[in-house]
Amino acid sequence: MLKKFRIKAGSADGADAPSFKGTSAKDLRKRFRKDRHKDKKVAVFRYAYYAPAFKFFVEQVLDCDYLALPPATKRTMELGIQSSTDDVCTPFKHMMGDWIEALERGANVLVQVGGPCRLGFYGEMQEEILRDMGYDFTMLNFSHGIEQGYVGWAKEVMKMVNPDINVPHGVKQLLACGHMMTKLDQARDLYMTCAGFETKPGACKRAWEGLLDALEGCTSAKEVDAAYSAFAAQMRAVPLDKPARPIRIGIIGEMYTAIDMESNLDLDEKLMGMGVEVHRMLNFTNRYTHYNEPNLRRGISEYVTYDMGPTTTLTLAAAKEYAERGFDGLIHAKCTGCTPEIDAMPVLRSLSKDFKIPILYLTYDTETSDTGLMTRLEAFYDMLAMKKEAQLR
Repeated sequence: MLKKFRIKAGSADGADAPSFKGTSAKDLRKRFRKDRHKDKKVAVFRYAYYAPAFKFFVEQVLDCDYLALPPATKRTMELGIQSSTDDVCTPFKHMMGDWIEALERGANVLVQVGGPCRLGFYGEMQEEILRDMGYDFTMLNFSHGIEQGYVGWAKEVMKMVNPDINVPHGVKQLLACGHMMTKLDQARDLYMTCAGFETKPGACKRAWEGLLDALEGCTSAKEVDAAYSAFAAQMRAVPLDKPARPIRIGIIGEMYTAIDMESNLDLDEKLMGMGVEVHRMLNFTNRYTHYNEPNLRRGISEYVTYDMGPTTTLTLAAAKEYAERGFDGLIHAKCTGCTPEIDAMPVLRSLSKDFKIPILYLTYDTETSDTGLMTRLEAFYDMLAMKKEAQLR
């Protein structure tokens, strides 16, 4: 491997050759490995607030260059619509727009993490569409090899993206990446319960954005913990004017749309702007790291007997928990045509009737209007506020 660099000093071919005198073979291998993979530009689709974790995964686990995408624009969605068929879900179209913009910016490796629903089968379709459009790239699809467990998936990664991955280091950093996602979810939970009541406008948002910036530069779990601790301290220092019994709304629904701000038109921020304490059990941590579907289903056994699909059990379990805790209302967010969440709606109506808790059903597609959404949210808030005022008399 190293023979081609052994060029005699003073030779015509070696006139401008770098000097490796005194460099150990181990250091040389590291240097050559880095050079060999510096041409890999890896992109992940835009999704909620998880970009720092995606960056960490690419740089610290795959040992490749991460290509960051700027905020999505109207053109992003137009590209996704034009390259998709009408019968696929809206998240598919969001991803296609992201992929095209990533490839335009020089990405040559795309990471498709799949999903617990039919989104897990979309990677192959997206890859074929992009290749038909003339793009040349490698698609790292999490659905490939996962049936063989994490070892099988790791082999897929090494074969397709970086065959020289330091496996022990990669495993350590993969765990650190999962830890970062957990801290991101914890931070978002804290942010959503406080931001609607700050007395200094924008203070919580600045703390949140500061955390995202800090996590962008983290290279270890220890640094992630330090960034989170600084964020938590900053949030505790924000003065709040929070009533003893604020209006509390729980967000439930389909995993992509209920979490992703671009897909749900900043649903969290709109509610916080009204002075609402927002909760959302649905996140990466609760759906993957701590997920136990049989246990969740036992808690809602009076409503369902079988696993109804991807996030349905978590949707119903969260709805029941929020109702039992006396929340004022629930918002069920999903994309058009999401079959599992459509199946959950009749059960949610029964739960709403039993616990006397109002539910606002929001279905998003590429034509959903920001103004129309705001009108519905304001009407829902006014109804909850009047109901709460009547209860407190």
